[in-house]
Amino acid sequence: MLGWFRAIMPKEEGFFTLFVKHATVVVAGAEALRGVLRGGDEVAHYCKVISDRETDADAVTREVLTAVRRTFITPFDRTDIQDLISSMDDAIDQMNKTAKTIMLFEVRTFQPQMQAMGDIILQASKLMLEAMPLLAAIGRNAPRLQTIAEEIIRIEDQADQLYDQGRKALFLASRSGNAMDYIVGNELYDHLESVVDKLEDVSNEINALIVDQL
Repeated sequence: MLGWFRAIMPKEEGFFTLFVKHATVVVAGAEALRGVLRGGDEVAHYCKVISDRETDADAVTREVLTAVRRTFITPFDRTDIQDLISSMDDAIDQMNKTAKTIMLFEVRTFQPQMQAMGDIILQASKLMLEAMPLLAAIGRNAPRLQTIAEEIIRIEDQADQLYDQGRKALFLASRSGNAMDYIVGNELYDHLESVVDKLEDVSNEINALIVDQL
């Protein structure tokens, strides 16, 4: 009975605008992270950009959570909306943690594998952004949404390989030198892998929405 009632009642569609807004901020954060991983004199600038975008994302998340409380009929289950926006916010939060670590340890050069992980993070973020407006019509867009989720999972596997390769290269480069280089580099790899994992969590939330709505 509740499902029938929800189907005929008008729904608040502003959530989809907010999802797109947040995902756009995540992409901007990922672009800045890729800038950080190029190294050089612009590292501090791009780290500040990530921090600013993380603040922007938090503001959008608050808008969504407030709308969930105030909206009578939501397009999805309230918990699903909260889980989706939280997983998106976790991704940019992890980008900011990565940037903070880089600034803390004054890292200015990055391994090729780190840079490649930055490219993957940007790619996954753009796929997430593509998915957000499609959620407004899940039935019609389910095939593309499933493809997007699968693609994010596929590139997460690539990131895992880069993570292993990079840590191995880091060990080989550091074992006869400064152990601190390995410790810091290893922590950076953990942060970058966590960013990718958070984006994979978003793809899992998208898959869950498809299952619930079809």
